[in-house]
Amino acid sequence: MKRGILTILVLSMAISVFAQKATKTIKKLDLYYAEALKEWNVPGMAIAIVKDGEIIFEKGYGVKSINAKAPVDQHSLFAVASNTKALTSASLAILVDEGKINWDDKVQHYLPEFQLSDPYVSANMTIRDLLCHRSGLATFSGDLIWYGSDHSREEVIRRARFLEPKYGFREHYGYQNIMFLAAGQLIPAVTGQEWEVFVRERILTPIGMDRTLVSTTELRKGDNIAYPHNDKNDGHVEIEYVNWDNIAPAGGLISSVHDWSQWLKLQLNTGKIDTTQIWSPERTNDMWQVHTPQSIANWTKDLFPSNTFKGYGLGWELSNIHGKKVVAHGGGYDGMISRTVMVPEENLGIVILTNSISYISYALAYETLDRMLGHKVQNDWSTKFKELVTRNPEPEAKPIPDTKPSLALLDYAGTYDCDVYGKCEVRVIGDQLAFQFAHTSIFRGTLRHWHYDTFQLNWGTQMMLPSGTVQFVLGPDGKVKEMQIDVPNPDFDFTELEFKKLD
Repeated sequence: MKRGILTILVLSMAISVFAQKATKTIKKLDLYYAEALKEWNVPGMAIAIVKDGEIIFEKGYGVKSINAKAPVDQHSLFAVASNTKALTSASLAILVDEGKINWDDKVQHYLPEFQLSDPYVSANMTIRDLLCHRSGLATFSGDLIWYGSDHSREEVIRRARFLEPKYGFREHYGYQNIMFLAAGQLIPAVTGQEWEVFVRERILTPIGMDRTLVSTTELRKGDNIAYPHNDKNDGHVEIEYVNWDNIAPAGGLISSVHDWSQWLKLQLNTGKIDTTQIWSPERTNDMWQVHTPQSIANWTKDLFPSNTFKGYGLGWELSNIHGKKVVAHGGGYDGMISRTVMVPEENLGIVILTNSISYISYALAYETLDRMLGHKVQNDWSTKFKELVTRNPEPEAKPIPDTKPSLALLDYAGTYDCDVYGKCEVRVIGDQLAFQFAHTSIFRGTLRHWHYDTFQLNWGTQMMLPSGTVQFVLGPDGKVKEMQIDVPNPDFDFTELEFKKLD
């Protein structure tokens, strides 16, 4: 009995010491987060930490909007973008558990209309392939089909057949939103329920994610909403939410760190909430193992020497740090960046939601991991990432002077068509050209002469994309036959749109 009492006392003392240490760590992180917000000049963010099935920290920093100045809290809503992908994978995992599908079922068995440029790839693409970015298409290829457009989900998938692959099938990692859209479309094909209904009924509601929205159409004024912001003249400007309903299974959810903590708890408990098993531990294992390996870049090796593997599972990024497996994902939306990170071995989860375009969420995730895992802090991750993103800015392009267009402005005007996207109209307004993408209302603006037959593209709407160029290509007859658009940015490849001028 004495030995038992002594054991209990020792355990109690150990738990008390751990709790005190954890409290100190959280206090230090709280101060660090507040300082980082100022350092990065981010309008607002919210952060939550889950440990051993409990939310041990959740807090908002800064403001939801630079216009209204209302403070962010743990219930403020942010677009979580591609963090949505893991819920689509989990939804399909539920169907696998129920015996309604298998990971290696052919996609065309459920979606006969699914087709890519190669008939062999179209016929042999599996559900597993859709969820691990190995279709052969380049990262973000085809995103201009859906982004801000009126193309339906079915039309987005239909137009994917015109995309040219960059790699061989199952040969290389290429991050693909359209493949995750196809994965989401399997749900109504199998169950008769739309993706939104299934995700809400089978995951969001059972685990208490009551504030999480499945569409921007559900946003209501005054409902504790954080608004997206873009950089402008060393400051910020608030922008409108862009509707992502046509790509929702790949990135449509809007949530808070409090709600997202329930998702972290469910994941870390391998699909179980209270006494209800949403999906089996076997399916968690499927989703958390590497299906598509990725190489580790030299800069990553230098920055994270303990990172020895990298790959993608089913809706999750997989790697390791300090000898621990890391299951994570990021989300990039117009004017918002988010990050989800879990260390299953430590029963630890982190979510960071922000309302501007910056890498602060990645920096704070690594800082939090270092401190929560008890690793000796060797890097100030906020400062380190700030240095990385401000290094070696691109030189500003300049036009060749004393040149003029080959043709009169009216000769460049007309309707241009592209198999991948659709039509774009170019008109003469006053002494300059104007353009309008037929299916994307926010893609409009002006074309000012740059040099020769190249014009500078300037957007007429406030968005995250920078200005670019349009080069008009002349045929042997001296008439315009094509326009080539280039808008340098990390997300949307305008160069894969081949706009041919219609007679």
